[in-house]
Amino acid sequence: MPKPQKHSFNISGHQTSITLENEFWQALKAIAEQQQQSLAQTIIKIDNQRTDENLSSAVRVYILKFYQGR
Repeated sequence: MPKPQKHSFNISGHQTSITLENEFWQALKAIAEQQQQSLAQTIIKIDNQRTDENLSSAVRVYILKFYQGR
């Protein structure tokens, strides 16, 4: 199984790294394209909606809910 990949983003002036498996990165990129947003815009939206979970977990849950139609 491939190792998770780390990508860095600037969120609210802070450099943030997110580590996800490649399949999650592919799904997130597809969601961003479908919503006509950049990957960074989609991650900022997820960051603004999350509560206590870490950002990587919030991204995974967002992807799951998106494909479940919620």
